[in-house]
Amino acid sequence: MSSDRRSQSGSSMFPSSGSGDKNPATRRPLSGASGASWKYTFSSLANRDFFYLWLGMLAMFSGIQIQMIARSYLTYELTSSPLILGVVNSGFAIPLLGFSLFGGAVADRLERKYIIQVGQLALTVLAFLVGLAILMNVISWYHLFFASILQGTLFAFVMPARQAIIGPIVGKENVSNAMALNASAMSGTTLMAPAIAGWAYAYMGAHNVYFLIASLALIGFLLMGKVHKTGTTANKSSSPVIRDIGEGLVYVWRSPIVLVLILMGLATALLAMPFRFMLPVFVVDVYRLGPDAMGLLVSIMGGGSLAGSLFIASVRKSRRGMLLILGSFISGITLLLLALIPIYAAAAFLMVFLGIGDAARRTLNQSLIMEEVEDQYRGRVMSVFMINFGLMPLGVLPAGAIAEAMGGQFAVGLLALLLLGVTALIFITQKRLREMP
Repeated sequence: MSSDRRSQSGSSMFPSSGSGDKNPATRRPLSGASGASWKYTFSSLANRDFFYLWLGMLAMFSGIQIQMIARSYLTYELTSSPLILGVVNSGFAIPLLGFSLFGGAVADRLERKYIIQVGQLALTVLAFLVGLAILMNVISWYHLFFASILQGTLFAFVMPARQAIIGPIVGKENVSNAMALNASAMSGTTLMAPAIAGWAYAYMGAHNVYFLIASLALIGFLLMGKVHKTGTTANKSSSPVIRDIGEGLVYVWRSPIVLVLILMGLATALLAMPFRFMLPVFVVDVYRLGPDAMGLLVSIMGGGSLAGSLFIASVRKSRRGMLLILGSFISGITLLLLALIPIYAAAAFLMVFLGIGDAARRTLNQSLIMEEVEDQYRGRVMSVFMINFGLMPLGVLPAGAIAEAMGGQFAVGLLALLLLGVTALIFITQKRLREMP
C-alpha cells in the first residue's frame, strides 16, 4: 500500500478534494452556505481519504464494541466476581489518564497515518493472542486485565492522531460534518455489535470472537493504508516531549473558547456519563426487570444517538454553539425525568432524547475544538479532550457511593441538577460560544 500522494483524478467515485495538500486552506470545501440540509449529511464521504478513514474507524469500533461484551462476559465466567469484573474493565481507563498527553505530543510530531496504522496492527496482534490463549485453555483474568491496559495505552496514542488527522483531510469547512459521520458510525456499532457479540460468543466460542475482533482490527489497518499521508509533521522540534506537552497545555489555557469547550466535555464525563454505568441499578431495583430490558434501553439510546449524529451532520455553520448548549440541556432534563419517573415505558421513550443529547454534545464539542485549534496543536489539544474518557470512572465512583446510600434515582437526579446548573452557567457567561456559527 503506497503512502505517497497519488492522483485522485482517475476515480469517478470520489471527487478530487486535494487530500494530499499540506495546506488545508487550498482545498475546495465541500460545504457552501450555512444552514441545515439533508443533502449535506454524507458530503464528507465524497472525500476519498475520509471515506477510507471512516470505513477503518467503523471496522475498529465494531471490534471494540464486540470486545467490551466478550471481555466482560469472559471475565465473569472465569471469576464469578463483580469486583474483578470492575478491575478488568477499569484497566482500559488507567493508561488513558497516564498517556493521552504523550499520545497528543507524538501526533503533532509524526505522520498521523503511521501512528494509526501501528496502533491498529498492535490491536490486531493483541486480540489474536488473547484468542489463542482462550483456545489453548490458558486464559486467566490477569491476561484480560493486562490486555485491557495495553489496549488503553494504544488508544491513548491512536485516538489523538485519528481525531487530529480529520481536519487536514476534509478541510476546516467540513470538520463538523466529518465528526458527525464518525459519531453516527460509532452509534451504529453500538446498535449492532453487542447483538453480534452475544450471538458469536454463544455459538462460535470466546476464542473465535477474539479472532473476529482481530480480523476487524486488521481490516482497519488495511483500509488506513489507502489514506494518503497528510504531511502533518508540523512540530519537528528536537525538544523533549514533556516540553511539547507543556506547550499544548499553555495553548489550551491561553485559548479561552477551547478551554471552555474542554471543561464542558469534562462536565459531561463526570455528570452525564455515569448513568450509562448505573443503568443496571435502574433496571433491577427501579423497574424490577431483567437483562433483556436493559439491552432494549441501550439499543434505543443508540438509535437516538444515531439520529442525533445524522442531524448534526446535516447542519452547516449555523448556531452550532447554541446547539451544543441545547444538547447539554437535553441531557440534563432527560436524566432528571429518568430520576423522577420510575416507569420502564417512560424510560424507553426518554432514552431517545438521551441519545440525541449525547450525540449533540459529543460531536459538536470535538468539532468546534478542532476548528478553533491550529493544526500543529491539534494532536495535543485532542489528547487533553481524550482524558475525559479516562476520568469517567471518577464520575462513576461518587455516583455509585451516593446510589448505595440514597438510591439510584437520587444519585442520577443530583447529577442531572448539577449538569443543568453547569450548562446554565456556561449559557449565561459564554457569549462567544452562544454566537459560534
